[in-house]
Amino acid sequence: MLWETSGHLDFYKDSMYPSMDLDEGVRYYPKPMNCPFHLLIYRSSQRSYRDLPLRLFELGTVYRYELSGAVHGLMRSRGFTQDDSHIFVTLDMVDQELASLLDFVLSVLRAFGFDEFQAKLSTKPVEKSVGDDSLWELATAGLRHALERAGLPYVVEEGGGAFYGPKIDVDVRDAIGRAWQLSTLQLDFNMPARFGLEYIGPDGHAHQPVMIHRALFGSVERFFGVLVEHYAGAFPVWLSPVQTRVLPVAEAHEEYAQSVIARLKAAGVRADQDEADEPLGKRIRKAKLEKIPYILVVGDSDVAATTVGVNERGTNERGTKDPDRDVPLDAFVARVVADVAAMR
Repeated sequence: MLWETSGHLDFYKDSMYPSMDLDEGVRYYPKPMNCPFHLLIYRSSQRSYRDLPLRLFELGTVYRYELSGAVHGLMRSRGFTQDDSHIFVTLDMVDQELASLLDFVLSVLRAFGFDEFQAKLSTKPVEKSVGDDSLWELATAGLRHALERAGLPYVVEEGGGAFYGPKIDVDVRDAIGRAWQLSTLQLDFNMPARFGLEYIGPDGHAHQPVMIHRALFGSVERFFGVLVEHYAGAFPVWLSPVQTRVLPVAEAHEEYAQSVIARLKAAGVRADQDEADEPLGKRIRKAKLEKIPYILVVGDSDVAATTVGVNERGTNERGTKDPDRDVPLDAFVARVVADVAAMR
């Protein structure tokens, strides 16, 4: 059975949901990991050294029987989606691939606004592990070299590795200094052996590949939970689900508001409208509570001159600084597009 071959039933069963007997004599388990399926994909065809590195990726939903006291909203749940990649390489490719992956991890985290990192190098568990000590030492040395090459501060967590290999966990610090564990890199000599993976080398003989587990976010749900905490919901313009909300002063201005939205969307700006069925002040307060970066108020003078009244996030209803009045629509569109481009 798959989970016996992978070793999860021997070393990870306490974190798995109980089995279901859907067919006579066959046990099914809700998937706790994505790794074994990528191993099966690799094994489905004969591979050559010319095929490597072979990089597989999926957004895969997994289920883990977390203790009720450990479940914590988006941060720790029993069902979640992992951005899992598994890379199959030759031994002499390991150093370069790990260095490239670690650079990729840090570039993604920086793009989302994190700039303080602390890494953990987790070594072989004392009790629950598979594989020879020599392979563990080789894998741990490879991860250590990647950290040192990147100049990333790290601490060693003795015995904190997965049962099949050591790992690097990257923690970030949010806006108020709290640490969150997100990205993971793991080096694995053991699962390729358990699944009998091979590639044909330049010498014409079969060799075993090395497997690298890579998760940028860890859990997609958890990552976005951390982002909400980091920005307190006030996402930068490029990341905000709604970048601009258009508020017509009265029903007579709704047609113009729709044309403003069409112009924004044509430029790639995410925009919506709150119709004039409630007082303007109430609609402005609602948009501010939703922390939308730009609120556009349009009235008679805007319809006549093709302008908008801009209320940027950080001002109150009347403006701690006065909102920009009568801003030409094209100039505002260029402003938002520039804001988004500057953050990328």
